[in-house]
Amino acid sequence: MSRPPLPAENHFVDRIGWLRAAVLGANDGILSTASLIVGVAAAAATQHNVLIAGVAGLVAGAMSMAAGEYVSVSSQSDSELADLARERKELTENVGFEQDELAAIYVKRGVEPVLARQVALQLMAKDALAAHARDELGISEITAARPVQAALTSAASFSVGAAMPLLMVVVAPTGALVPIVSAASLAFLALLGAIGARAGGARVWRATARVTFWGALAMALTAGIGKLFGTVV
Repeated sequence: MSRPPLPAENHFVDRIGWLRAAVLGANDGILSTASLIVGVAAAAATQHNVLIAGVAGLVAGAMSMAAGEYVSVSSQSDSELADLARERKELTENVGFEQDELAAIYVKRGVEPVLARQVALQLMAKDALAAHARDELGISEITAARPVQAALTSAASFSVGAAMPLLMVVVAPTGALVPIVSAASLAFLALLGAIGARAGGARVWRATARVTFWGALAMALTAGIGKLFGTVV
């Protein structure tokens, strides 16, 4: 009698590439744009000037996020490709040493030496480079750097996040811009923290509290600076 198939398990690590970029972009979009709006509004600027500053912040921030993510993740990708090229060369020149090296890794993880040797030989017979990339270098298909994906995700999520406090500028009365934008942006940040935690399988309350605290601190500081100088920078 055949054994019934095991139920599929849901894991979240395969989302790490785009989720990190999306959460970072949306969080930065809300926080930086809201802080800019609050700081300019606190300096007694007109609603029109506040809106212009917010739109400029959205465009500049989205481009900055895209460029920054692309450059940083490309650096990671370059390092991974260099390590893979080095490993491919070592496998060509000294496959015996590489077999011993892979077996030693499994022994350190608790596998018996004879079995570790067998596992290393079988895995390398199928795909030697993939086995060493995964178990020696820590590079896998799931965690591999994807610069374009990170750049596009960050730019799009930043734009969506920045649009939220900008919408508050449009609908809020001029005299209440600072409290309305601040309160709404903190609510948006809390919601983002909860969504990001849920998507990543983490604790919702911890992520929500963390992002709300730092958001409140950032807006308080920029509002204080705007009030202190009293001019539109």
